[in-house]
Amino acid sequence: METEYEFVLPRGYFGPDGVVHREGTMRLATAQDEIAPLRDPRVRANPAYLVVILLARVITRLGDLTEVNPRIIEGLFAADLAYLEARYRELNEDGAERITVTCPDCEHQFDVELAAVGR
Repeated sequence: METEYEFVLPRGYFGPDGVVHREGTMRLATAQDEIAPLRDPRVRANPAYLVVILLARVITRLGDLTEVNPRIIEGLFAADLAYLEARYRELNEDGAERITVTCPDCEHQFDVELAAVGR
């Protein structure tokens, strides 16, 4: 079973040395990944911070960076954060956002992502 997936950020993280990091890997989340951030005081003070902690736990590589921490996630552009949130949901929701449809002409059945049809 595959547990790590590659991604490419739309804009990229600009490191302190000026290097842009766009390619990375994200692993599937565990129950602990979703539970542990709820105890973090930053999340208790601001529930929106949950995504920062969660992504820092599951992103295993970003460009040349092999340690991704909350400070790096905080430094992402909004478009990159939104992309990573969507990718996280896609990988961890086990197809809950997909439905099977049938072509009215040829009667072929196929899966469609609900987000792709403007849900």
